[in-house]
Amino acid sequence: MRKKAVNSLERLQAVLDVFTEDHLEWTPEELMEELGYSRPTLYRYLKILKDRGFLTSMPNTGFTLGPRVVEMDYLLRKSDNLLLSGEPYLHQLTGRYECTALLVRWYGEKILCVDSLSSSHEAISSYPRGRPMPLSRGAIGRSIVAFLPRRNLVPLIQRTLGEWQAAGVGDTVEAVLDALKSIRKTGYALAYGEVTPGVVGFAAPIFDAGQSPIASFSVSIAQELVRGSVAEEIGRDVRRAAGEISAALASHRHKILSQ
Repeated sequence: MRKKAVNSLERLQAVLDVFTEDHLEWTPEELMEELGYSRPTLYRYLKILKDRGFLTSMPNTGFTLGPRVVEMDYLLRKSDNLLLSGEPYLHQLTGRYECTALLVRWYGEKILCVDSLSSSHEAISSYPRGRPMPLSRGAIGRSIVAFLPRRNLVPLIQRTLGEWQAAGVGDTVEAVLDALKSIRKTGYALAYGEVTPGVVGFAAPIFDAGQSPIASFSVSIAQELVRGSVAEEIGRDVRRAAGEISAALASHRHKILSQ
């Protein structure tokens, strides 16, 4: 259910929010029906967004996202301290294992891959940079959710209980909480074939000096390569990488605050 926009800024932002992987192009008529805007209001917002490069269109076609989004993504890659701090560990883990390593950002109630690197012959991930991931299915979402403060965790599970049930994590809120306790104990989440068949996922939370995780560091690797003590070894490496990235982010934040 789409949250109702209450002011002009939110209504303008809502135009951008309708663009998804399943609906990449919108006609004005579709936008008016989806958003409930009058024609003059919609065309005013479309002109603002198009003039600033956030939207683009060809004659007699619908609107798609524009070049300003690409420009901002370039600036993000140059400035995001999560990417800058995490990149060496992507290289380190893909150099040690034949795998795909990922940095995944948590925002709102979404998780999104923001960077990845693969040393596998086939990239072992169904979610490339920019594609939202499932919250309850797989190691990445659980590595973040398990470390949320209880006051945030319980309402989140209550709102999304159906997803946790479908993923086989638990049928009740308490059952899901119990399943997440073991992740908190080991410091990382482990999932076999939940997102991509035949692939094992490892993930550990990343913090930036706050109480709640802001991201996750993850490794996806073919199941046949995870034998004997290898799973425990990868889990330790993922947990260590996430911990060192967290320390780097906390140090950067402390420097900024002390200036």
